[in-house]
Order: sequence, then structure tokens, then C-alpha cells
Amino acid sequence: MEEEDSSVAAKSVVKVEVGLGQLCRCFCLFGTRAAPITNKSKNINKNSVIKVAAVCGSLREASYNRCLIRSAIEISKTSIDGLEIEYVDISALPFLNVDLEGKDGSFPPAVEAFRRKILEADSILFASPEYNYSISAPLKNAIDWASRPPNAWADKAAAVVSASGDFGGGRSQYHLRQVGVSLDLHFINKPEFFLDGLKSPEKFDSRNLVDEQDKERLKEILLALQAFTLRLQTK
Repeated sequence: MEEEDSSVAAKSVVKVEVGLGQLCRCFCLFGTRAAPITNKSKNINKNSVIKVAAVCGSLREASYNRCLIRSAIEISKTSIDGLEIEYVDISALPFLNVDLEGKDGSFPPAVEAFRRKILEADSILFASPEYNYSISAPLKNAIDWASRPPNAWADKAAAVVSASGDFGGGRSQYHLRQVGVSLDLHFINKPEFFLDGLKSPEKFDSRNLVDEQDKERLKEILLALQAFTLRLQTK
């Protein structure tokens, strides 16, 4: 089942006829497209360190998606200034059950620890395998626990990468983005990262992504996430 911005503005003017006269109302609709980021942390203040919580939807140690997380951590250490990625394990989280919450609003220890990691992060990197056209149960469970009041995900930048069969996890990514609307998570739109790990196992060794072209694509995701986080926080 597993594996598993120069800005460009476009303006349109709509004329609306009202009653006997012709009154013009102008509505300006602007859209921007992020410019591709292709170099090493250009114009990033080195005193601004973006902390990224990396969450993997697969619990399997040899998961291709875990490989993506490990490779992202290595890339951030070796070639991106001002970006720190920490893998946050979700395997110890109990199934969501409000009965497990204390009357004082406390959570089970594993949940408290997970929520703290998310709250302390500036942004989130998801590695999401595709299970039955959607995200995995462990990932949804983690998302739901951290969304309990106060919502730990709110107003954070996020990015998602996937290594899965068929469409490379694309359908799971779009489900995750839909969930993000409810969470007030702000996903980067471009670039995107989908990888069919089943058809290209040679792109991985036992623990990491080894294909140089795909590692460069993964780096582009991290640079875009870093830049978008700084824009949101005006750091």
C-alpha cells in the first residue's frame, strides 16, 4: 500500500450595468507567482534560523518518505544557511480520544511532547505516502491531536513531499492541503515534489535519497519553504 516571487500581476476589469444607467465598477484581481529559488539561501539573514518540524506519515523505518526526511535534514545541514530541520516522531501517539484529555486541558505525555514540537517550529515539512488515495491514518491522527485547542498548526508555513506509487503520492498531497485549510496551515504552492518510489527504487539506498537530480528538487522545496516562512514572519 505504501511506497509508498519578481511578482507578476494579472488584472481584469469587470463592468457591471445597473438599472437604466451604465455604472462601471472595477474589480481588480491580482495573482502572483513565486519566482523560482535556485541558489543557496540568497539574501537570507544568517541570524534568522528557521526551525522546521518534519513529520512523516509512514511509521516504517525503511519508508521512502522517511528517506526523504533524512535527506532533507542532511541537505539543510550541508547546503542551506539558516534552516534547521528536526524529525518529529508520531509513532507513540495514541489514537485520538478526547477522554484521554485532562479536565485541566492537559494531554497524554506523548501528545504533549508532539504538540510542543509543532508549537516551537516555525514551519512544517510533511512527507506523506499515499494510502488508498489519501493520507495515512498515523498522519491524520497526529494532525488531529495537534489541532486540539489551542491549534498548534495555525499560521505556520508548510511544504509536502511524497514518495509513493502511481502518481507519486499526488492524491495524498491534495488531501493534506485540503486538511490544511481547516488548520490554517499555509502550504507553498510551488515547487512540487512527487516521486514514484516503486518504479524507481534505485533513487534510494537503505536510508536516503541518493539520486542527485531529485536531491536538487528536494533542496528547491526547502529553499521555497524557508523563503515563504520568512515572508510570513517578516523575520
